[in-house]
Amino acid sequence: MPDIEHDQRGLVIAGAHEIEHAASRTFVLTCGGKAIEGFVVNFHGKFYAYVNRCCHIPMRLDWVENEFFTRDKRLLICPTHGASYDPTSGLCLDGPCPGEYLESIPVSVKHGQIIVYCPPEWD
Repeated sequence: MPDIEHDQRGLVIAGAHEIEHAASRTFVLTCGGKAIEGFVVNFHGKFYAYVNRCCHIPMRLDWVENEFFTRDKRLLICPTHGASYDPTSGLCLDGPCPGEYLESIPVSVKHGQIIVYCPPEWD
């Protein structure tokens, strides 16, 4: 995992230019004293962040470190049972959990840096 810096109110993950379309980066965010494993993806120039845990079974989604997308780069996929998710919403579209959502993590880009934040309910 890369060396990650803390912003005053969030966690700097990377420079926005460092994560290209259909690429991702994992991170650990500490919220309310609890370490949360997450990942951020770039999908058509916009960034989305989620807890790195499948809706079906609480297992990591990356089948290889920082690999979350299907081969065609259209969906996120869980390697365990093939649950596929919309990268823009986290909605499970196919597999054992249709209609459920990945747990999202607030993300923004400020001064060219991707920053993730603890949701208020996690503090």
